[in-house]
Amino acid sequence: MAPISWHSVDLSLDECIKCNICTTHCPVSAVTDRFPGPKYVGPQAQRFREGGQPLAPDHSVDYCSGCRVCNEVCPAGVKIAELNARARAERVAQSGMPLRNRILGRNDLLAKVGSVAPVLANFALHNPVSRLLAEKVMGIAREAPLPTWSTSGTFGDWFKRTQGQRLRSAQKVVYFHGCATMHYEPFIGKAAVAVLEHNGYEVIVPEQNCCGLPLLSNGEFDAARRYHQGNLDKLADLARAGLPIVGSSTSCTLTLKEEAPELLDLHDEPATALQMATYDLFEWLRERYEAGDLRTDFKPLALQLPYHAPCQQRAHRIGKPALELMALIPGIEIAESHARCCGIAGTYGYKVEKYQIAMDVGAELFQFVAEQGAGVHYTACDSETCRWQLEHGTALPSRHPIEILAAAYGLYDLQRRDLTDEPRV
Repeated sequence: MAPISWHSVDLSLDECIKCNICTTHCPVSAVTDRFPGPKYVGPQAQRFREGGQPLAPDHSVDYCSGCRVCNEVCPAGVKIAELNARARAERVAQSGMPLRNRILGRNDLLAKVGSVAPVLANFALHNPVSRLLAEKVMGIAREAPLPTWSTSGTFGDWFKRTQGQRLRSAQKVVYFHGCATMHYEPFIGKAAVAVLEHNGYEVIVPEQNCCGLPLLSNGEFDAARRYHQGNLDKLADLARAGLPIVGSSTSCTLTLKEEAPELLDLHDEPATALQMATYDLFEWLRERYEAGDLRTDFKPLALQLPYHAPCQQRAHRIGKPALELMALIPGIEIAESHARCCGIAGTYGYKVEKYQIAMDVGAELFQFVAEQGAGVHYTACDSETCRWQLEHGTALPSRHPIEILAAAYGLYDLQRRDLTDEPRV
């Protein structure tokens, strides 16, 4: 593994004033003694890992979920979550990593393999016997909310099949779909394309690969660098051409905008061009609304909707644009969650030793949903793994806000999770 440079993140280290605000807000240290808190594992411990000192990161750093709540609340702007991620990568470089983490870090490969025969893949992954074996042999929790492959084809299949029906326009936008939309939730991509076309934009879907976040989260920085370089090769020219690149997975867009460049010290021209061109989908739609360019011909939706802005969305530091735009829909009643985290944290909650921690962290959110009463039929959330965790913890279906917007335009059926018709513009 290449040496880890601590330059960009470490600049914030000495800003820590040891106030413990991060620890009092940390959802993980609140439910387990295995993680002593962001301050102790992050800036405090990092001072003893620098300058060739022999002290290596201990196992407690592996219990940081990377939720970035510590970054949100730190009054000094210390990049605590990034320090922890770097320390985890150093630990992996020194001690290696289990096969389970390598597999979870490469969920894009697993997703592609499963999409070849999705019915068989779903049976193989989700029957009780295989889940028990996966727990005993691989350490993947049998109860964890693993995704289900789409049995109606991938998002890419649908987009190619419907090319002749796609809108052609002088206004163009690039869509970064992410692995989950491609293989598990193609309906999210359909809803995104429908909304973008309804607003007069031709949607370009270039070749792209996984954003690399699962690899970063599991400490495989060299592999993550290769993934990010692959996306730079595929997307940087579009960014240079002045095209906005929007993504419906808020964790993917955060990785392209911030996580990968920051953690991997990638600050050259292509990386910067991609950073500057990338938007979270609702961040970009809100800009269109504020410019007077977003259509607001919404049909009433009689929905009582609990909405949770996930940690990765809040880390964009853009407010809550999905909440603002959904609030424009007549008839909708949105209850905003103030829960710190759903608990799943990407692949964190899939690991047997962390599953119960993830559920205990998520209890705050699950209770919030339960308190909204029997009139709730859906929840809403911007992150795919958070939606799966919400469904697991509440037994209610969860929807991406873009599905809500597409339904309000009359383009999408929330129950069937499919277009009502090909988008008419």
